[in-house]
Amino acid sequence: MEYVLPPGAAAPLGQARRVVVFTGAGMSAESGVPTFRDDLTGLWARFDAMQLATPEAFHTDPDLVWGWYEWRRARVRRAKPNPGHLATAAIEALVPDTVVVTQNVDDLHERAGSRSPVHLHGSLFAPRCIAEAAHPAALPETPHGETAGPDEGSRMPPPRCTHCGALVRPGVVWFGEALPEAALTAAVEAAVGCDVLLTVGTSGVVYPAAEIPRIAARSGATVIQVNPEPTPLDEVCAINLRGTAAQVLPALVAAARDAIGTR
Repeated sequence: MEYVLPPGAAAPLGQARRVVVFTGAGMSAESGVPTFRDDLTGLWARFDAMQLATPEAFHTDPDLVWGWYEWRRARVRRAKPNPGHLATAAIEALVPDTVVVTQNVDDLHERAGSRSPVHLHGSLFAPRCIAEAAHPAALPETPHGETAGPDEGSRMPPPRCTHCGALVRPGVVWFGEALPEAALTAAVEAAVGCDVLLTVGTSGVVYPAAEIPRIAARSGATVIQVNPEPTPLDEVCAINLRGTAAQVLPALVAAARDAIGTR
């Protein structure tokens, strides 16, 4: 069923010159990507996410942690961008000065055509060594280009850095770690300077990422929320659109195009 926007909901986007699209787990859920807390099945069912997503866990048992992240990466690779991801790329085409900021660690925005999304929580596809220099590392692949690792998951020894020989770790932000400084700075600067911020599929409770929509609101931007359920961000959003990313964003883009065409 086609999503019906409230009257005037697309007007801010149609008039915007600078846009931020801020996305969370709800954006990728319709592509079949579970949150890392939910991705504890098979071999991993006896673990808590806190046992696998910390620097201490990797130090204690790197084979276990690397195996879980390789298994997760294989699952993400099989997922496909949904209409919400495609609509986000369409917003970038509609408003060239658009910045996509995501809390997701998948590459679905990139595969949908988005230009260089800002990954606040890192990426499954950007491993690096654990040394202080933190060299970027290549991903292990099978001869056919698919991610290594059986479907049910398995312990896997992490590769070694080709620069310094240190262990390679997943390129995500773990519990107890700070967000990447460059990514956080880029996100804050984009939020301060935008006309419209779309917050899509995020719970609004994971900080400091959850502060990004609030920064935009305090800076005078129109904040539009796309989420099936109320969140703590409701209070700072000028427009709350109850629905999923795949339902709402295509309708919003179509209406914004119409608004631009009548200017």
